[in-house]
Amino acid sequence: MSVEFKDYYAILGVPRDASQEDIKKAFRKLARKHHPDVATDKKSAEAKFKEINEANEVLGDPAKRAKYDRLGADWQHEGAFPHGGHSGRGRTAATREFNFGGTGFSDFFEQFFGGASRHGFPEEAQGGRPFGGGRKHHGSDIEGDILVSLSEAMHGSVRPVSLQMTNPKSGAVETHTFQVRIPPGVTDGKRIRIPGQGEPGTGGGEPGDLYLRVRHASHPDFRTDGADVLHDLDIAPWEAVLGAEISVPTLDGPVKLRIPPGAEHNQQLRVRHRGLPKGKSGERGDFHVVLHIQIPATLHDEERALWEKLRAVSKFNPRG
Repeated sequence: MSVEFKDYYAILGVPRDASQEDIKKAFRKLARKHHPDVATDKKSAEAKFKEINEANEVLGDPAKRAKYDRLGADWQHEGAFPHGGHSGRGRTAATREFNFGGTGFSDFFEQFFGGASRHGFPEEAQGGRPFGGGRKHHGSDIEGDILVSLSEAMHGSVRPVSLQMTNPKSGAVETHTFQVRIPPGVTDGKRIRIPGQGEPGTGGGEPGDLYLRVRHASHPDFRTDGADVLHDLDIAPWEAVLGAEISVPTLDGPVKLRIPPGAEHNQQLRVRHRGLPKGKSGERGDFHVVLHIQIPATLHDEERALWEKLRAVSKFNPRG
């Protein structure tokens, strides 16, 4: 199955020596521009948003980025990079290659960075021994990743997903398409089971199952921790000292948040029941705002004079 190379640096518009902070900023800028919730052309924006997410998934992770950088121009050469579980690694010619469609990840990502794998290899795949006497053999389970937006995790959805498998005897590619229900409140790392959509059995044996592991799509404003949703909020030093009331975004729309006087850097403020749903109970996780106190990088003369006056009159000693 042919795979198209993805230039993740070009997708994010950053040089290959970009810092992790530059990559983060580039992703957030592009994600806000192409987020389907705000874009006029939602269909093209959704495709672009998935592409940006995939690039950030690799370049935003130092370990994956290092692997991607080692891949380089030799990505198609044999042995240039460890293939994913669906590439045929460690199997005989009698096993099938497979890849996915509709999961939100490209074939390139799935092959080199995804978590696709087979479980429960048949005897012939494990030891090269032929099957005997027409015995029934249960098909292997197949596992892969599916990219789920926070909107889908919030409200649930139904997605068409396809699984392509290469027949080891004829070389023909067999495609199976099915609907996958993404339940409301599905958490990052949760596995969705699709019965009977794994590798076919042999000798009349039952097929295996397909398991899709949920990967929450990166969002420019939110991240998740189980059913809780977190938002990083930059505040000025005077807002931390004096307190403030600031409008912050949530999955349900903006809310007014009171910053208490004397707020600290990395302090978390909780808004109850504004996170993701928790199963069928209707209960929801919490929304946490993480405060980041930002210091002005440059000062004009009047600002500098005020800071110098504060230094002169303040009795605060941060070192005790």
